Amino acid sequence: MRAFLTVDDVTGLVAQQFGRDRRVAGLDRLTGGTKKGVYRIRLDDGRSVVLYVWADAENYWPESVTVPDDPFTDASGAELFVANRALLAGAGARVPDLLFSDVDRVLVEDVGGETLEARMAYDRAPLLELGRTLRRLHTTFGPGWGRPASVTSPGRPPEEMILGRALAHLDAVALTDGRVAAARTRIEDHLRGLRARVTAREEYAVIHGELGPDHVLISANGEPVMIDIEGVTYFDVEWEHAFLQLRFGPAYESLDPVDLDPARLELYRFAQVIGLIEGPLRIAGTDFPDRQWMLDLAELNIGKALAAVA
Repeated sequence: MRAFLTVDDVTGLVAQQFGRDRRVAGLDRLTGGTKKGVYRIRLDDGRSVVLYVWADAENYWPESVTVPDDPFTDASGAELFVANRALLAGAGARVPDLLFSDVDRVLVEDVGGETLEARMAYDRAPLLELGRTLRRLHTTFGPGWGRPASVTSPGRPPEEMILGRALAHLDAVALTDGRVAAARTRIEDHLRGLRARVTAREEYAVIHGELGPDHVLISANGEPVMIDIEGVTYFDVEWEHAFLQLRFGPAYESLDPVDLDPARLELYRFAQVIGLIEGPLRIAGTDFPDRQWMLDLAELNIGKALAAVA
């Protein structure tokens, strides 16, 4: 049984941050997190704050086989959150204000519960503002590619790392799904063919890494606020846009994207299809509460992968 936080677990933190006369009026564990716990702490003066907690009980993901220079796998923890939050803010993105942090907890402002996904149904202004924010990020360049705190001169280009990552995912999926196993050689050939069309590049910008409309909250002032920021990386902007296209659908063009390399975008789009089979199947084998949703997501992307090599 997983043990989640109770009011008693946050009472000391509230007293430390807001004074000993402040009381916890309520604690709500918010849904959606798979690697960390997200809690809204309601105070007795009507205010609220959000607490992120990284702990084994909050993490549903089992270990996976991956490539050593993959900056996206295991992108989790308070240290990454704090560093990435500073980078995003410095590059012109709206992120939650930081109130407190230690080795496994971060306390931030509560910007509200409305997502961009919900707001887009009746107000497109935050979507357009997000597009402007992304252009600022995607023209903020780093000295190389990788996590901002540890950017070095990597031994191979990112497209080669992504190929290796996708092949590792393919191997894992082929062990559990007969359809993918039967098409494994064709899928690998397709991946390698896409990689062969990608030309060299040495310019890498700030990307969020997993930015869907559910990872953007709307502030009281109508600003788009980025959350789930532990995967922020200096990388090819095409990786970001492959995911944006997937998650925003017809609304994607309203983001006014920067110029993209079509060959690099196509490789990354297909690599993400393979990743969206492996990851959901892996977490569906745990006690994750919405297991069927993950299985459905994997099935959708199995269909995409098989269609691409039919």
